Amino acid sequence: MNKQALFFYPLLVCILFVLFAGGLVYGAVSIPVESVVNILMGHDTERQAWQNIVLQSRFPQAVTALLAGASLAVSGLLLQTLFRNPLAGPSILGISDGANLGVAAILLYFGGSMNLIADWPISGYVAVIMAAFCGAGCILGLIIYFSAKVKNNVMLLIIGIMIGYLASSLISVLNYYASTDKVHAFVMWGLGNFSGVSLQQLPYFLLFTLAGLFLAILLIKPLNALLLGEMYAANLGIKIKRTRILILLCTGLLTATTTAFCGPISFIGLAVPHIARLMLGSSNHKMLVPVTLLTGSCIALLCNLLMVLPGTNNILPLNAVTPMLGAPVIIYVIVNRKNIQYFD
Repeated sequence: MNKQALFFYPLLVCILFVLFAGGLVYGAVSIPVESVVNILMGHDTERQAWQNIVLQSRFPQAVTALLAGASLAVSGLLLQTLFRNPLAGPSILGISDGANLGVAAILLYFGGSMNLIADWPISGYVAVIMAAFCGAGCILGLIIYFSAKVKNNVMLLIIGIMIGYLASSLISVLNYYASTDKVHAFVMWGLGNFSGVSLQQLPYFLLFTLAGLFLAILLIKPLNALLLGEMYAANLGIKIKRTRILILLCTGLLTATTTAFCGPISFIGLAVPHIARLMLGSSNHKMLVPVTLLTGSCIALLCNLLMVLPGTNNILPLNAVTPMLGAPVIIYVIVNRKNIQYFD
């Protein structure tokens, strides 16, 4: 382990703790720090409304931001390594577009509800989550099918982009024929939001994201082997086809879960792996995966704080904040690409 890793691990953990605590204290409603601490300690508070805000809104929102940021960042890292492309991200394979298509079908065509079984309608937020999972799962299934047919990662990347375009075109058709209020609901969902996960839904979000992150950690050794190229990795005993499918499953699970619960979130999965590489100066995934995970959580929690405009009750859309942090990083990567070694 190099000196940078020994320095950044405790630093990122401290920043993570500060930002998480900030998410509990700072918000559109001003609540004293002492009251927040008392609420978290289980002590009675004079204002029931403050207790509901902290426990029912801010706490699940902070946990959601922490896990969503880690999920998207690790997904971006895995895809950039698999395709050996520094501009690959979680949305590059069309998985996010598949989730968008599922939600568009529910909100724009079915009116926000679906009937899986007669006399058992599913509506509201649950229907949106299930539709997003179904859409992302269908696209992921197509990508895995083509990954068995196409040996070249570049061709698979192009297929994923084309599938994403097809999903986007179907969404455009649904938007064209939908009513104004339905289009507005879909647009609001597409702006992204960490506050959509309630305390009751949080265990399900935890289950899926932690499963995907655990799988990503198990893939560290094959990822390091892929840095040498597929031929060298195969000579080292890495089963390329199985590894590719596992990476796609991992990124698909993390991207689908985050998109289903939080909406499509831009730039975090694309920019954070580059920030981690620049901090470490290494492509060793034993250090890169944990640092990327922690950095993604920190960036997402920071975006969660920046959404609240100081001195007002107004809250910015999430996808209005993430480009402010992510776009400069991508511009720097493009300008200095020849001077930066991403894949050792």
